[in-house]
Amino acid sequence: MRRVKLDRIDRRILRDLQNDGRMTNVELARRAGISAPPCLRRVRALEESGYIRGYHADINPEALGFGVTVFAQVGLTSQAEADLRKFEELVNSWPLVRECHMLAGETDFLLKIVAEDWDAYQRFLTTKLTAAPNVSHVKSALAIRNSKYLPGVPIDTEVGDMPEEAELEE
Repeated sequence: MRRVKLDRIDRRILRDLQNDGRMTNVELARRAGISAPPCLRRVRALEESGYIRGYHADINPEALGFGVTVFAQVGLTSQAEADLRKFEELVNSWPLVRECHMLAGETDFLLKIVAEDWDAYQRFLTTKLTAAPNVSHVKSALAIRNSKYLPGVPIDTEVGDMPEEAELEE
């Protein structure tokens, strides 16, 4: 994976694609102030270097019948690396778990789980999560509403603007 040093144009491309992954290359180039061919080369370089990991549709969970979001704090009986990896592999096999974060502190993992309703979550909790090997405790927090959702990271287009990066533009 080739690493690209980001200039202002690269950061603008990343910001615009993060906000709208379906944006055409022509529109992306227009916003970045360059022509379409160098813009496409930059996007490909950003993909190859790992800055862009993929493109996704933002699906409305409620529209598909997933009305409950729960954040589960999971504690394990063992924090040996092999046991942590086994738990992560198991979590990856559960479609209802949409995010899994290993934490430092008294909670080992934070899971974001979606379910059709509270009963469906409770079934998942009792048949899968608390029944999993090495799980010592689970503390569930039901999300009431989501007042902010911004995927990705804040991207400042002025940081890293260096003239020697101009070869990517051509």
